[in-house]
Amino acid sequence: MKQPKQPFSVEAVVALLKEMLPRDKDVVALHEPCFQGNEWAYVKECLDTGWVSSVGKYVDRFEQMLQEYTGVKRAVAVVNGTAALHICLKLVGVEPNDEVLLPTLTFIATANAVSYCGAVPHFVDSSEQTLGLDPVKLDDYLREIAEIRKDGCWNKQTGRRIKAVVPMHTFGHPVDLDTLAEVCARYRLELVEDAAESLGSFYKGRHTGNWGRVSALSFNGNKIITTGGGGAILTNDESLGALAKHLTTTAKKPHRWAFEHDAVGYNYRLPNINAALGCAQLEMIPRFVSEKRALAEQYIQAFAGMEGISVFTEPDFASSNYWLNILLLSPENAVQRDRLLELTNEQGIMTRPAWRLLHELPIYRGAPSMDLSVAKDLESRIINIPSSSFLGASYVQT
Repeated sequence: MKQPKQPFSVEAVVALLKEMLPRDKDVVALHEPCFQGNEWAYVKECLDTGWVSSVGKYVDRFEQMLQEYTGVKRAVAVVNGTAALHICLKLVGVEPNDEVLLPTLTFIATANAVSYCGAVPHFVDSSEQTLGLDPVKLDDYLREIAEIRKDGCWNKQTGRRIKAVVPMHTFGHPVDLDTLAEVCARYRLELVEDAAESLGSFYKGRHTGNWGRVSALSFNGNKIITTGGGGAILTNDESLGALAKHLTTTAKKPHRWAFEHDAVGYNYRLPNINAALGCAQLEMIPRFVSEKRALAEQYIQAFAGMEGISVFTEPDFASSNYWLNILLLSPENAVQRDRLLELTNEQGIMTRPAWRLLHELPIYRGAPSMDLSVAKDLESRIINIPSSSFLGASYVQT
């Protein structure tokens, strides 16, 4: 006989979280880095040898490890995820006044990278299944506003070229990449994956970052692995990979002493000392992913017994890293979101809402957009809860 579900209340949610989370901490962070491998040894070697800056063996090693883990042909380590995305857009030919399609429900870096190119963010809606860009709804929208010409896809309403689509794998959950790739092929759009949050996530058995012509990762301090700051460009196009490396190292031509530069380049190199940290972290990623998935399963089971709230789960076609776990309030309980945020943080449990929708920010107000009703609904109901990998260590099946 099924047990009746517990009625929803803010106090009941807080009590359940407190029961699951460590009681020996004054504050349980949203996401902390975990350093339990070779971090000290690798960083100390950089300090002992003096190889702490923009060249050194750990940069090459980190790039090779990323290639092996994700399955891409080339990885280029850079200073942060936004820089990675900026270069990705440059590599696929985004030019000033182009439009780039991206979700309004994403971190601001996705839109800022478009702006760095002098291009225009064009905001699209999200899917309830993935929380990321909805390719089916985008396809319907493009049927109305897009015109295919010899030189690409053009927006009939604004007169600008639509050059690329940038899906972001929200909180680590992959978008429907096959369907999106079909849409991109139909409308002659470049696919650039913002995989900043999805290291360790797989779509139909293949790591994210393999569908876009280029893709971007982030290793910020709150990501599943960290290099302090840091990011990477992924690609299966060897020539684009070589160009990415060239452009992110100030476009300097190799020479023993001469300073010759053949393009406007960027000083986006990841220092060796940061890459050393990344190598040690990447050695641990199977464990991190296992612990985070175990934690997510515990959250899912715990909240299955409460009315009016649920834990968001990965889509059927994906295996997610569950970078940040999500409590999803029912529509009728959306009005309780801010009260729940307030009370959890007062109790030492760090929680946060989703990002403010980008089309609502003053800097991007007035940018082109489609109907964004699903993103608006999701944003009003999402709460991120503590998701550090070590929180799931005790739940891993051995």
